[in-house]
Amino acid sequence: MTVYFIGAGPGDPELLTRKAERLIGACPVCLYAGSLVPPEVVACAPPGALVRDTAPMTLEETHAEIVAAHRRGEDVARVHSGDPSLYGAIAEQIRRLRADDIEYAIIPGVPAYAAAAAALGQELTVPEVAQSIVLTRVSMKSTSMPPREKLEVFARSGATLAIHLGVRNLREIQRVLTPHYGPDCPVVVAYRVGWPDEMFIRGTLTDIQAKVRAAKITRTALTLVGPVLGEIPDFRDSALYDPAAPHVLRPKAVVKE
Repeated sequence: MTVYFIGAGPGDPELLTRKAERLIGACPVCLYAGSLVPPEVVACAPPGALVRDTAPMTLEETHAEIVAAHRRGEDVARVHSGDPSLYGAIAEQIRRLRADDIEYAIIPGVPAYAAAAAALGQELTVPEVAQSIVLTRVSMKSTSMPPREKLEVFARSGATLAIHLGVRNLREIQRVLTPHYGPDCPVVVAYRVGWPDEMFIRGTLTDIQAKVRAAKITRTALTLVGPVLGEIPDFRDSALYDPAAPHVLRPKAVVKE
């Protein structure tokens, strides 16, 4: 018996990996985070499978379902949104599985920031504009941030920021980031990426809070911040395909005549 922590991606069932779909379709028990994973994602569960939305359940109640499945010898598909390694709350589940000597495996999924970039039709790492992405979150009522991971620390780098769980704290995000990125720095708030009602709100550090408030978005949104999100008509081509820049698979430079 194995518990499979499965990354379901941001919401679109077609963004499931083939492995994720196969395992959901094979496990007699499917526990999914219904607040972030739409039912369509787990619709491929086998006939007669126990399919439960864990959103209203406690950690101990969820673990009890897994223990019961373990006693029956039934594999469990534990389906999380995005990729389980990022804010998946799987560490505390794994701790309990290890204590009970229950085997587990982790199946990666498409993270929200990648799906958002795809929907926006752009690359997030543009030469000489942005080469780093910081995946982070802000402190509110949830777990506090370690001192060295405060938003102020990351802001000094000027890297592109993908801020989770921060849409209700945009005023503070504006306050912290504006001195480092400037008031006109582009911002995109990606709401329910991959769901039928997905929405992308573009703005700047100056006006994004007002735009999001007008749209009445209070949860399930990712905030992207950085110059790469704006119009960049004259950025330099990557050296990857530059004929004058040889590399291991193209060892000789091509000289233009």
